Amino acid sequence: MGWPYIGETLKFYTQNPDSFFANRRRRYGDTFKTHILGCPCVMISSPEAARIVLVTKAHLFKPTYPPSKEKMIGPEALFFHQGAYHSRLKKLVLAAFLPSVIRGSVSEIEQIVLKFLPTWENTTINTLQEMKRYAFDVAMISAFGHKRDSEMKGIKQLYQCLEKGYNSMPLDLPGTPFHKAMKARKQLNETLRRLIQERRGNEKAGGGGLLGNLLGAKNHKVEQLSDSQIADNVIGVIFAAHDTTASVLTWVLKYLHDNRDLLEAVTREQDGIQRKIIEENRRLTWDDTRHMPLTTRVIQETLRRASILSFTFREAVEDVEFEGYYIPKGWKVLPLFRTIHHCADFFPQPEKFDPSRFEVPLRPNTFIPFGNGVHSCPGSELAKLEMLVLLHHLTTSY
Repeated sequence: MGWPYIGETLKFYTQNPDSFFANRRRRYGDTFKTHILGCPCVMISSPEAARIVLVTKAHLFKPTYPPSKEKMIGPEALFFHQGAYHSRLKKLVLAAFLPSVIRGSVSEIEQIVLKFLPTWENTTINTLQEMKRYAFDVAMISAFGHKRDSEMKGIKQLYQCLEKGYNSMPLDLPGTPFHKAMKARKQLNETLRRLIQERRGNEKAGGGGLLGNLLGAKNHKVEQLSDSQIADNVIGVIFAAHDTTASVLTWVLKYLHDNRDLLEAVTREQDGIQRKIIEENRRLTWDDTRHMPLTTRVIQETLRRASILSFTFREAVEDVEFEGYYIPKGWKVLPLFRTIHHCADFFPQPEKFDPSRFEVPLRPNTFIPFGNGVHSCPGSELAKLEMLVLLHHLTTSY
């Protein structure tokens, strides 16, 4: 368990995370304990055990985040809840990200790409920051539907200030990134409340998107959602849709750069689609994105190899007997997605970037980049779509 209070946190941050997990797994097996980030943790790294925690016995393991993160995103956001409130919200959020809904966003996403790419010409860019700009604009469409630029500009500036403090030390003192972020969060709440009130009072004020779904959520059994519930969930979805997608896109570009034969093959696939589009005198469509098998496998292998989400936090809601172990109430339980994705038993030569792995069905529960169970990512289809649209234009134009 390491040192008192700090446990093994310093080792965790200073070592390669793959080595940290692999060394303990070799010594103790697929389930082992440690003490990181101020709390005792049980690490689980077998697909079957991860499924138990995330799916079959999910009611025994609630999602948990550091209090500072809850404050920043908003305590009424989807991620922080279980039970009836969570189920109701998940249905509303999923409804905004169904394939039948997002297929109508292809042209808007394409317009964002076509506006972005020329700004990168003849200059050096910070890839991650540019991918964040792109993913943020897509997230805004999915959150607000048909938007007005004047509304969105202020929200974007406040959100960027909030994001800068997200991974900072949670010291709420004047001048600290956390303090500035919390100030921005308060202003963001006020801005969103004004927007919510405007749209409540005028149904033609530009509905659609997640905000439209949340505003329309009421029936004879359940009251409509409050302004704060809607604001917290809009911010939560923007946060979830923006940061991880930008990271994955950054890694996709790196892996394509490092594997030139793959880049050429992806370009050939996209050129074929481009020729068809030109012959039929039309724009890129949802159906086109369903006919990009190699590009899709490159994205899947990036999700495996980079494993942006290394693990997720759960907390035992009661004393739990788990695969012969006793887990006390309040202990954190971390399914290690990265360790499962890098296990040679499931993915031979795990360090090799090899999209052909996805040409055959995988063993169940070995590939879980978007989580699993009731708390899996509702926006996974949107994330894949925006990656495919960007890669189509990047490979065919440059």
